[in-house]
Parts: sequence; C-alpha cells; structure tokens
Amino acid sequence: MKRYFEKISFEQFSKDIKNDRKLYESYNIPKRETKFAAGYDFEAVEDFVLRPGEIKKIPTGIKANMMDDEVLLLLVRSSMGFKYNVRLCNQVGVIDKDYYNNRDNEGHMFLALHNQGDKDYIVKKGEGICQGMFVKYLTVDNEEDNFIERVSDY
Repeated sequence: MKRYFEKISFEQFSKDIKNDRKLYESYNIPKRETKFAAGYDFEAVEDFVLRPGEIKKIPTGIKANMMDDEVLLLLVRSSMGFKYNVRLCNQVGVIDKDYYNNRDNEGHMFLALHNQGDKDYIVKKGEGICQGMFVKYLTVDNEEDNFIERVSDY
C-alpha cells in the first residue's frame, strides 16, 4: 500500500466546486514546505471571504490514500488561529483510510471554517487553509472483526 494525495476526478470537482477545467488543472496537491515539517499544506482552490461569525464549508479538491493503520488529521494552520481567530468547526478533521474513493464523493475532503474574529478573513487561491498529518494508530487486541464496510465504486 502507498500513502499519497491526489485530486478528485474532474467529474467530482464539477459537482462539488465548479465545472471549470482550467480551475481544476490549476490547483496543487498538498505538500510540505520544509524537510522536517510534519504537516502537508492544503491550499485554497478558489478565493473566498469568511465574515466575522460566519461558518463556511470549504472544498479542498483532494482525496488521500494511506496505510491500513493510519489516519489523516486535518488541522488548522497556527497563523489562522493566532492572527485571525479562525478555527476548524470540528477542531480536528479525522479522515479514515476507507474514506478514500468512497461511493458518495470519492473521498473529497472538505473543511468547515468558523471566523470567530472581528475582521473579514480573506483567502486568495493558492493560500494555505489547513495542514494534514498522517498518524499511525493502535487498536485493542481483543476486538471482534464484525465491521461494516464503507462502499467504494473504484
């Protein structure tokens, strides 16, 4: 198995964001800025403004595959909280391995951002909106194996 980010399909992008091939081809896959950075920086696909008190669902255009014993955590960038008082509504996004390529939305990850500050939070296309960290997790030894499976068409 491999760990990687990829863009959602253009068909999913058209449903979730906009039917715009040029926009689809212009945004980037998350990457780390430095060799020892733990988080992969996610960029805004389009410009947006988050007004004081407003909550907005922000598409990333990205899906992630990972190892069986890993989870992807989506976290607010430090500067968003410190400088602008903008937070993820769920504080930490938890993306499970079986969310990748699920039937409902291909595993397209969204953020819900809340501006708890007193000024507009203005984001331009390509600016950082969150960071993702892959983390290993443990399970109990005596767990029964009677899980439901998330359905994938891929």
